[in-house]
Amino acid sequence: MTHDPRRPFGRLLTAMVTPFAADGSLDVAGAQKLAEYLVDVQGNDALVISGTTGEAPTTTDAEKDTLLRAVVEAVGDRARIVAGVGTFDTAHTVELARDAAKAGAHGLLVVTPYYSRPPQAGLLAHFRAVAEATDLPVMLYDIPGRTATPIATETLLRLAEHPNIAAVKDAKGDLAATSAVTGHGGVAVYSGEDKLTLPLLAVGAVGVVGTPTHVIGRETRQLIEAFEAGDHAGALALHHRLLPVLTGFFRTQGVILVKAAMRLRGLPAGPVRSPLVDATEAEIEQLRADCERAGVEL
Repeated sequence: MTHDPRRPFGRLLTAMVTPFAADGSLDVAGAQKLAEYLVDVQGNDALVISGTTGEAPTTTDAEKDTLLRAVVEAVGDRARIVAGVGTFDTAHTVELARDAAKAGAHGLLVVTPYYSRPPQAGLLAHFRAVAEATDLPVMLYDIPGRTATPIATETLLRLAEHPNIAAVKDAKGDLAATSAVTGHGGVAVYSGEDKLTLPLLAVGAVGVVGTPTHVIGRETRQLIEAFEAGDHAGALALHHRLLPVLTGFFRTQGVILVKAAMRLRGLPAGPVRSPLVDATEAEIEQLRADCERAGVEL
């Protein structure tokens, strides 16, 4: 794996779903097969394991460890494996970070602590504590729609000074704030909202941590590479073509429809865990129609 400091995790990352067996237990062999598909067929530079799309809120610490070790074993020589370790508890997050390092992760994804709504001083202390827990590069995850607390631009720029904080997954939807971060430098910005990947590239982002990239990874890479090569018209044409998929996967909670799509493709996925519910037949038919409009077969 080549390393480009401007893109510490490559260009194309997918937040991988966690396959479960029919009885709801962890499907370890299925996770390895899915990881191989995402790297070898869809062309991902890195996979995020145990993110929100991986149903991290409903998997145990032991399951997270087993899953991470299995994926590292399957594709860790061909892609960077980023472990989602963020929780609303700093001590627990630090513990998960250290466990992930021992399990062979190449990086950490750390979401803003949710529900307790800490002030910016609390975010600084939390993220720094996690960054200092291991030697792994850290990608912060800024998604105030889920956490209720945005990472302020000033906070993000202060965090960027830490040698282990390498990137941010930006799902804030604020292009001006993102521009301030990319203009300052010091931290790589990855799109955390698939439909905004092209606009974020335009203000300095370097890639995407995607969800529909389970099925449009290759096309998303083409979009990024076209933009970087100066073919902005080509990138825009791809953006327009893919838009029904980029929006369609989020007609309900994204995990639900990604797992439905993986099942349609004969790939490991299994059911979702409660409080999520599996896609209805109507939702699956709508997803098929969205993909068909984009020229994507399920």
